Amino acid sequence: MAVTSLAPPWIILRQTFRSVAASSYLHSNHKTLISNLQIPTSFPLRHSALRRCYIAEAIKGDVDFLLKGVGDQAVAKEVKQILEMARRAASKREVLHTDFLTPPIVKESVSVLGKFADVKIVAQGGYPEAERCRISIGHPDVLTNDPDIVAALSITGNFGFQPCSHGDFLGSILGTGISREKLGDILIQEEKGAQVLIVPELVDFVVSALDKVGNVGVTCTKIPLLALEYEPPRTNSFKTVEASLRIDAVASAGFKISRSKLVDLISNKDVRVNWATVTKNGTTVKTGDVVSVSGKGRLKIGEINETKKGKFAVEIIRYL
Repeated sequence: MAVTSLAPPWIILRQTFRSVAASSYLHSNHKTLISNLQIPTSFPLRHSALRRCYIAEAIKGDVDFLLKGVGDQAVAKEVKQILEMARRAASKREVLHTDFLTPPIVKESVSVLGKFADVKIVAQGGYPEAERCRISIGHPDVLTNDPDIVAALSITGNFGFQPCSHGDFLGSILGTGISREKLGDILIQEEKGAQVLIVPELVDFVVSALDKVGNVGVTCTKIPLLALEYEPPRTNSFKTVEASLRIDAVASAGFKISRSKLVDLISNKDVRVNWATVTKNGTTVKTGDVVSVSGKGRLKIGEINETKKGKFAVEIIRYL
């Protein structure tokens, strides 16, 4: 039903949300992804101050509607907090920043906030393929440049005879007392060490506090983002045929471990799908899901086809 010019502004705004498809326009350079969707010019709120007010009220008053498409409740909870941050940024015309976020939270936040004309989003993780990113939110008139909110560290040591894993580096850094949300991706460089993305305000602290990873003495220095040495991950693809798409069936085949062993890993909360901890053996997977198991690595679910016998041929993309 069409909305007349006599309808209250809130009704007009709600109808506009329901008629405009959620879409994001992503433009990337060496460190950023930018999303900004403009509401059509026919939208009858022309005065900029009034428009900011209505959008701020929409974020505050219709959160359940905005989060309707977010299936994971843990992700929805995080996105809700980012929506509140966007409300403050839009109403006060300031720029606010999140800590590092997991890919599902970044994706859903960009999708939801992309509906607003008076909210601009910049997501950056330090390099184009970064998984963990920080989001900056502000009015387009204020957020005109990419904020300098991601720094990089190089951790070097004699790792030739004592190689360390991603978990070793992560554990050692967290052992200095900082939280996981302050860290972005960790790029392993084999015997050379690793490069780490981090919030700028903790650079000096980690440089002075981190002196060992595993049993290897290390030196930690700040480096420019352009000095990051990133290579696309190596993968190996193969297919498995399973009776169902349950996580215990597909992941056990993908990681080449027994199904009972994977069930134990789920019980220990060592299995994650799209960075969310799996608690039920019967959780099903779909194309595009990323499955990670502590100590085993990660894999991605590729194409899925049903066989003539009613089973599922699943493409497994294993990260090496």
